[in-house]
This record gives sequence, structure tokens and C-alpha cells, in this order.
Amino acid sequence: MSETLTKMAAAIAKGNALHAMVAEVAGEVARAEAKWPPMNSAHEAYAVLLEEVDELWEHVKTKQSKRDIPAMRKEALQVAAMAIRFARDICDGGRGRA
Repeated sequence: MSETLTKMAAAIAKGNALHAMVAEVAGEVARAEAKWPPMNSAHEAYAVLLEEVDELWEHVKTKQSKRDIPAMRKEALQVAAMAIRFARDICDGGRGRA
């Protein structure tokens, strides 16, 4: 395979992996929205996002050889999902100035 085709194949694979990950985040957003009502204020949304970041931080602080990588990945995706909810509920939902 030529170098150009190899690079194109790698770019496609990377793009497909990104789309799959974005779909996972979208699923997490949907689950959170089904379980919890929209966030009421920027302060509430920040607190929820910070809680998820703190949970991710607990995994990051763990010694590398003892990390639960699937659990750490799940927390990272939850951070992304809560950031999206912040943007949707607060910024797009008109609650940013409440």
C-alpha cells in the first residue's frame, strides 16, 4: 500500500473511532437527561461537572499499574457528557443568567 493510502486509511480509522466515541457521549447525555431534569443554573451545572471531574481525578491519581482503565474512560466520557449538558441546559436553555 502506498504511503498516501496508508495515511488515508489511518485518517478514516481515526475518524470512525471519534464518531464512535461521540456516539458514546451522546448516549451518556441521553441517559443523564432521562434520569435528571435540566440543570437550573450555571452554579448547579458547574457543581455537577466538577463532581465528574473529581471522580476522574481519583482515577488519575491512582498508580498507573493499578488504574482501572475502563472505569477511568467511563468517567472521562461522563465529563464530556456533563459539559454538553452545561452548554445545552444553561447556555442554550436560557438559564445562564438566572
